[in-house]
Amino acid sequence: MAQPTNTQFAVGVHLLTLLAGSPGKWRDSQSLAVSPATNPAHARRILGQLRTAGLVRSQPGPRGGWMLEHDAERIDLAMVWLALNGEDPVLGMHAPQPDCPAGRRVHRSLLALDRRARRALLSELARTTVADVLRDTASAVDVD
Repeated sequence: MAQPTNTQFAVGVHLLTLLAGSPGKWRDSQSLAVSPATNPAHARRILGQLRTAGLVRSQPGPRGGWMLEHDAERIDLAMVWLALNGEDPVLGMHAPQPDCPAGRRVHRSLLALDRRARRALLSELARTTVADVLRDTASAVDVD
């Protein structure tokens, strides 16, 4: 099975779910990185983007770490997608040969399709919160 090249969204949701499982507690990137099988620096990069979007907060120092900025019920997965992907296309796009009329038309068509796919994706992701993911996983595993 083909693997996606960008796993930031999945790792981001994973990290947020771990934070949601420890409400009011600071979690360091070293311990957070274990469950999604990533390294602490990668976890910090993703958490930094989530902080910029206002989804998490951080505190430096030995008693610091990361914590959700809002209740997990208020953070939907569309917010996470947008924080980590911004306005990037959902579909893999390429630039056609500029002098090729067919290439330009195909490109315009794919751009329109990408906008529709993005709306559908964000609509679906908005239906699920981090709290929903935590509930789905809490019965199967300990998220702490």
